[in-house]
Amino acid sequence: MTAKIIFVIFVGFAGGLAVGAGFVAFLAVLGIIPRLTQLSKTLRYIHLYEWAVVLGAVVGAIATLRDPVLMISPYTLIPLGLAGGIFVGMLAAALTEILNVFPLLAKRIHIEDKLLILLMAFVFGKIFGSLFQWIYFVND
Repeated sequence: MTAKIIFVIFVGFAGGLAVGAGFVAFLAVLGIIPRLTQLSKTLRYIHLYEWAVVLGAVVGAIATLRDPVLMISPYTLIPLGLAGGIFVGMLAAALTEILNVFPLLAKRIHIEDKLLILLMAFVFGKIFGSLFQWIYFVND
């Protein structure tokens, strides 16, 4: 029993480190906060942007652990789900673009001329995987 608890703690900690590293990579490599302040011409509020990101991450982590129940209409959840999906998709696309994942993968498996097909395979795989998870695992 004790080994099982230690294993669960280890896996949870490792998962947290992986997600945290991805989040830091998103902020540091892509320079999201400085770019956002530059585009919105609000450089003097950069510390508020940083605190908003930190507080959003902390509140999101706490909400994930506590599993809150929100009394929201299902029709209100549609745009919220779409916004969340767009955010995650754009985050993944931005990270892969910065790291040149697709061109490197295509070069390694010798399909440089079929890069568009590789990209569409990832896109449709993500779409079908998300639909499968939503249809199969989401309960009413």
